Amino acid sequence: MFTAKDVAELRARTGAGMMDCKKALTESNGDFEKATTWLREKGIAAASKKQGRIASEGVVGSYIHMGGKIGVLVEVNCETDFVARTDAFNLLVKDIAMQIAAANPKYVSREDVPADVLEKEKNILRAQAKNEGKPEAIIEKMVEGRVVKFYKDFCLLDQEFVKDSSKTIQAVLTEATATIGEKISVRRFTRYEMGEGLEKRQDNLAEEVAKQMQ
Repeated sequence: MFTAKDVAELRARTGAGMMDCKKALTESNGDFEKATTWLREKGIAAASKKQGRIASEGVVGSYIHMGGKIGVLVEVNCETDFVARTDAFNLLVKDIAMQIAAANPKYVSREDVPADVLEKEKNILRAQAKNEGKPEAIIEKMVEGRVVKFYKDFCLLDQEFVKDSSKTIQAVLTEATATIGEKISVRRFTRYEMGEGLEKRQDNLAEEVAKQMQ
């Protein structure tokens, strides 16, 4: 039905353990696509258990937008050097780098937003709500709701995945953790945009990058 070479190829493609790959191919009658799906479904429930692990391996990935208008460096971590070398992991890193180029997040997660930045945003939202004539009793609830929108705009893990808007980047990482079998996390990133801060013609570069990812 399948060979040891097939098991090794599935492991190289997904980064999952050898026995899990063998089980997946057995359950899917040797079908690689079905085996990959089986590994993902099997691992989602267990992915949360891996979040406490230390992920100190990984790669620094890069993405340069066509024409050199936008450049991104991102550090994505995993647990072993073996996984860091797999195609599945490196494709994920590329997707994350392209996401950053397209969506222009400012922070990795909500926890990375400085307290003063968050408080300033809340004050702006409170003022907006008051200017809209909203009752004091519901303003704070409105502010909290709008802060969620702020996180979705500026925190990478909360953003909708440009390739599939039904998923957040956190969901993409959780699925990858489940499929590969190791904790995967984004540690940091840097995004450069040509001419940023200078007076220039305003092009929607993020939209241009997003179209390339479709």
